[in-house]
Amino acid sequence: MDYVSALVPPVVMAALFAAVIVTMVKSQGGANKGKEDAAADAAIARAEQASQAGQDRPVS
Repeated sequence: MDYVSALVPPVVMAALFAAVIVTMVKSQGGANKGKEDAAADAAIARAEQASQAGQDRPVS
Protein backbone atom coordinates (compact mmCIF):
# COMPACT_ATOMS: atom_id res chain seq x y z
CA MET A 1 0.00 0.00 0.00
CA ASP A 2 3.02 2.31 0.07
CA TYR A 3 2.66 2.82 -3.66
CA VAL A 4 -0.87 4.22 -3.15
CA SER A 5 0.34 6.79 -0.65
CA ALA A 6 3.21 7.66 -3.01
CA LEU A 7 0.88 8.18 -5.99
CA VAL A 8 -1.94 10.14 -4.32
CA PRO A 9 -0.17 13.54 -3.98
CA PRO A 10 0.94 13.74 -7.64
CA VAL A 11 -2.50 12.66 -8.85
CA VAL A 12 -4.21 15.26 -6.65
CA MET A 13 -1.81 17.98 -7.81
CA ALA A 14 -2.37 17.02 -11.45
CA ALA A 15 -6.15 17.18 -10.99
CA LEU A 16 -5.94 20.60 -9.30
CA PHE A 17 -3.60 21.88 -12.01
CA ALA A 18 -6.04 20.75 -14.69
CA ALA A 19 -8.88 22.49 -12.82
CA VAL A 20 -6.88 25.73 -12.67
CA ILE A 21 -6.14 25.58 -16.40
CA VAL A 22 -9.81 24.89 -17.23
CA THR A 23 -10.89 27.81 -15.03
CA MET A 24 -8.39 30.13 -16.72
CA VAL A 25 -9.54 29.12 -20.20
CA LYS A 26 -13.22 29.50 -19.31
CA SER A 27 -12.68 32.94 -17.77
CA GLN A 28 -11.15 34.36 -20.96
CA GLY A 29 -13.50 36.70 -22.76
CA GLY A 30 -16.95 37.43 -21.45
CA ALA A 31 -18.48 40.75 -20.44
CA ASN A 32 -15.26 42.25 -19.04
CA LYS A 33 -13.04 41.33 -22.00
CA GLY A 34 -13.13 44.85 -23.43
CA LYS A 35 -12.24 46.42 -20.09
CA GLU A 36 -9.41 43.95 -19.52
CA ASP A 37 -8.02 44.53 -23.02
CA ALA A 38 -8.24 48.30 -22.58
CA ALA A 39 -6.42 48.13 -19.25
CA ALA A 40 -3.65 45.99 -20.77
CA ASP A 41 -3.31 48.33 -23.77
CA ALA A 42 -3.11 51.37 -21.47
CA ALA A 43 -0.40 49.71 -19.36
CA ILE A 44 1.63 48.86 -22.46
CA ALA A 45 1.26 52.41 -23.79
CA ARG A 46 2.44 53.86 -20.44
CA ALA A 47 5.45 51.55 -20.43
CA GLU A 48 6.36 52.50 -23.99
CA GLN A 49 6.04 56.22 -23.21
CA ALA A 50 8.21 55.85 -20.12
CA SER A 51 10.91 54.03 -22.07
CA GLN A 52 10.85 56.64 -24.83
CA ALA A 53 11.02 59.48 -22.29
CA GLY A 54 14.04 57.82 -20.71
CA GLN A 55 15.80 57.67 -24.08
CA ASP A 56 15.23 61.38 -24.77
CA ARG A 57 17.20 62.51 -21.73
CA PRO A 58 20.79 63.59 -22.34
CA VAL A 59 23.43 61.44 -20.69
CA SER A 60 25.66 63.39 -18.34
